[in-house]
Amino acid sequence: MSDDTVVVWDESLLAYDMGDHPLDPVRVELTFALARELGVLDRPGVRMVKPEIADDSVLTRVHDSAYLAAVRAAPRDPLFAGYGLGTSDNPVFEGMHESSALIAGATVAAAEAVWRGDARRAVNVAGGLHHAMPARASGFCVYNDPAVAIARLLDLGAERIAYVDVDVHHGDGVQQIFWDDPRVLTVSLHETPLALFPGTGFPDETGGPGAQGTAVNMPLPPGVDDSGWQRAFHAIVPSVLRAFRPQVLVSQCGADGHRLDPLADLNLTVDGQRATYLAMRALADELCDGRWVATGGGGYALVEVVPRAWSHLLAVATGAPIDPATLTPPGWRDLVASRRLGREVPLRMTDDADPSYEPWQPTGEPNAVDRAIAATRKTVFPLLGLDPHDPRD
Repeated sequence: MSDDTVVVWDESLLAYDMGDHPLDPVRVELTFALARELGVLDRPGVRMVKPEIADDSVLTRVHDSAYLAAVRAAPRDPLFAGYGLGTSDNPVFEGMHESSALIAGATVAAAEAVWRGDARRAVNVAGGLHHAMPARASGFCVYNDPAVAIARLLDLGAERIAYVDVDVHHGDGVQQIFWDDPRVLTVSLHETPLALFPGTGFPDETGGPGAQGTAVNMPLPPGVDDSGWQRAFHAIVPSVLRAFRPQVLVSQCGADGHRLDPLADLNLTVDGQRATYLAMRALADELCDGRWVATGGGGYALVEVVPRAWSHLLAVATGAPIDPATLTPPGWRDLVASRRLGREVPLRMTDDADPSYEPWQPTGEPNAVDRAIAATRKTVFPLLGLDPHDPRD
């Protein structure tokens, strides 16, 4: 296996543009500008790969052919309705099929590179559209690129794939698509569905018949900070991955759990997000011979958060992590200013936060995070042969 890292990127990925909408492609543009200025994309062993549009045979492993036809037809019909399209969340836009299929193709290319041994890790930060359903757009997502890539890995011979979703919203589309497939473990940490879209992701969602225990959900109360998030992540994710023994790790790395994100209510920092990326890389190294496919996802603090968070992700995937104290390059700050986005430009790659945490223990007076951890462990750990009360599991 090559030790290279594939970064799938082309400016054509910015065509997934819903107009005056929270999911602004400028966040991806600014991410690559920042990563480039920091030298991350010029590291030895980094291979930039241009994506190609996923064809229908790849997309229909996940999506209904009638849905693909609707996505193609919708921009030509100003009165189009149905399939979740034409809503405020999922407005119809010109070239919708082509741009959505290109994002899916980019994540598929990342997955193929890792599975075939052309690279140890691969990243598509434009991807992570995890809410799309087989026949319905949802939550800003038209085609579910992580699910399409996982289906492609299964077709290539993978027998155990772990999907870990750290977006603030539940990874409902990927969970639903592989609900009955014991070859795919879906793990999602997210703000409680009692408070946030899409209203799913409770601990008792554990997988369909024959696949029980392969859906793992860790809902967290509003306001959770880095220490609570890291405590929950490490109380759940390493144990279930070790029990499942995946051959490849696929991650959705939405940055919308940050305290500045306008669409959610968690209190994370870029320092905590960086720590999560390091933890996922370590798990891929331990369990999957390093095979790690990472995507972006949500994130609506377009300047203040997403470019820094995903530049940290790119750095972690391509080699040495960026020192949090690093200054953002003047050239990048000038670019942001030239775009007249009306946002405060961060001066450093840190929020000056300490992402350390106290490991979970089943004793003591539980707080809201510990109660959530206990609920998830009690529900799903026995299905995976783990002891919910043993902190070593």
